[in-house]
Amino acid sequence: MIKGVTYKNSAGEETTAFAPLTVVCDGCYSNLRRSINDNNAEVLSYQVSYVSKNCQLEDPDKLKLIMSKPSFTMLYRISSTDVRCGVELFPGNIPSISNGEMATFLKNNMAPQVPPELRKIFLKGIDEGAQIKAMPTKRMEATLSEKQGVIVLGDAFNMRHPAIASGMMVLLSDILILRRLLQPLPNLGDANKISEVIKSFYIIRKPMSATVNTLGNAFSQVLIASTDEAKEAMRQGCYDYLSSGGFRTSGMMALLGGMNPRPLSLIFHLCGMTLSSIAQLLSPFPSPRRIWHSLRLFGLSMKMLIPHLKAEGVSQMLYPAYAAAYRKKLYGCNSSLSSDDMNCE
Repeated sequence: MIKGVTYKNSAGEETTAFAPLTVVCDGCYSNLRRSINDNNAEVLSYQVSYVSKNCQLEDPDKLKLIMSKPSFTMLYRISSTDVRCGVELFPGNIPSISNGEMATFLKNNMAPQVPPELRKIFLKGIDEGAQIKAMPTKRMEATLSEKQGVIVLGDAFNMRHPAIASGMMVLLSDILILRRLLQPLPNLGDANKISEVIKSFYIIRKPMSATVNTLGNAFSQVLIASTDEAKEAMRQGCYDYLSSGGFRTSGMMALLGGMNPRPLSLIFHLCGMTLSSIAQLLSPFPSPRRIWHSLRLFGLSMKMLIPHLKAEGVSQMLYPAYAAAYRKKLYGCNSSLSSDDMNCE
């Protein structure tokens, strides 16, 4: 049973605060998580980024995604005058920032892969000595703590690859759901009732969190460059699907933006992306070699998707009642904390 927290105030004095419900939300480097559960984060890669100042992107409201090697490169506006440039690198292949190796690597290896119209902006920050930072990208499945009196939120609770920049979106969705579940309670002193709320919260959040987690982790895997013909065809197919316009682009953008937190829609678009990649691989005519690589591409796609679905919980993701419960809690339905939370229509 968690009864509160002990911390040091600004004067360095140790202070203890007590509460019937403690909310842990101390980010991806959470120290408090270790005392609540044994959930550990997996480091997937490193995002290396810096800011180029006093420059303008053409069509500045859109992120520029470049299919570079070993993985993607991004440029996007963060203010009216500044552009953040970022590349993804993998453990064991990270040049030193302190001795200037990273700046040299970015200039000699990554800049040539950036289109000419964006290269000047990419190089500007490096040439001006912008501070280069490397942040680990992590993945961690959400695990419900068995201890009473505490709930974990944000990156301390659940992480996915930041390629789709969805961490804050999932957190805000979680806060809205939790608020509506706690609202009917007269007080927070009933530990058993709070435990029921937390268990309901864990299930009701699944349509949003599982959709975004699966999409983020799968998307990041697809964007990794490879010499394998099937993997590279999947990568190109993903890019073409996103840039094709129409319902493909709008559907994927709705998923990426959390506006359509439906796992079935995610599966539909991921399967559509796979079939589109296979069609491109087989054109202009299906030779035995192309058929073989198409079968491998399909197998790679399933190998990428199924483990994420299993990790998130297939039944909790796809059972319609959970999606209905999510929508009701998110959009303002007040209901009891009984089985109605999982069986509403």
